[in-house]
Amino acid sequence: MGLGGYPSVTLSGAREAARGARDLIRAGIDPIDRARAAKARLTVTSTQSGWTFRQAGEAYVATHEAGWKNAKHRAQWSSTLAAYVYPVVGDLGVDAVGLSHVMDILTPIWTTKTETARRVRGRLEAVLDWAATRELRSGPNPARWKGHLDKLLADPSKVSRVRHHRALPIDDMPGFIARLGEVWGVGARALLFGILTAGRSGETRGAAWGEMDVARGTWTVPAERMKGGRVHRAALSSAALALLGVPGKPDDLVFPAASGGTLSEMTLTKVLRDMKVDAVPHGFRSTFRDWAAERTEHANELAEMALAHAVGSKVEAAYRRGDLFARRVGLMNDWAVFCGLGR
Repeated sequence: MGLGGYPSVTLSGAREAARGARDLIRAGIDPIDRARAAKARLTVTSTQSGWTFRQAGEAYVATHEAGWKNAKHRAQWSSTLAAYVYPVVGDLGVDAVGLSHVMDILTPIWTTKTETARRVRGRLEAVLDWAATRELRSGPNPARWKGHLDKLLADPSKVSRVRHHRALPIDDMPGFIARLGEVWGVGARALLFGILTAGRSGETRGAAWGEMDVARGTWTVPAERMKGGRVHRAALSSAALALLGVPGKPDDLVFPAASGGTLSEMTLTKVLRDMKVDAVPHGFRSTFRDWAAERTEHANELAEMALAHAVGSKVEAAYRRGDLFARRVGLMNDWAVFCGLGR
């Protein structure tokens, strides 16, 4: 089965399209027959607007990508459209896309890849709304959820279970940290630094020396590397500062891979696998949050700020001038002490 030619279809897009085809096969649907059936329905390729859905989708991505926080988000947008949408309606006039097409796209993956299907539906709706605003189509949006598809498809929250990241129990942390300290390698050091700062894996692996202020004990993560798209100032405990060692050049990575590039997520995961620990790097954020809530008297908002979560309403945030940094230093030092690393 052909997936399209380069450069119109990128390598990542081809891989996503291949996964989409395999999903259809597992659902008992022949992807080639499905594509042929979709082409057979293209009796309205000469539309009043002259725009195909593929052209509308690519235009939507091009006009909105500047507001998206990272390249990964753009790649996900393009790859999901290429894998699940374009094979069905890519060559169809954007003004001819109707409910039957939307159902053809969503039904095969709604119960097998519910989270992906939910995102595909939202992206379908966004592109069609964009086309309507550009007066390339008219009428109700066939991909809208409320009062429409919610009558035809199961509630996503009822279909897919929330999968929590595997986390280590609170009481297991001191022993685990002691064992981790005996593991050699940059992956183990990066994992420990992420634990001590309650940072996300991607933030830790991408940390550069220019983000570290050893004198003030701060790690300032730029907005483009944060999930929430906002600058985050992390408080560094004495243990985290000791782990950093001698600073390098501002653009150098704090925890570089052997090749000189950024460590992969699998590098940190492998450390845990080799130690036979049933947890994932992200799960230590949950352990930290549980510890702060159950074993300390620290305010809830301190832990939430340490995790770079939004705290309170927008109005409350507008009136809060500081980030309670001094109090967060105390929180992170207490966390390090609990983990057995002292002040």
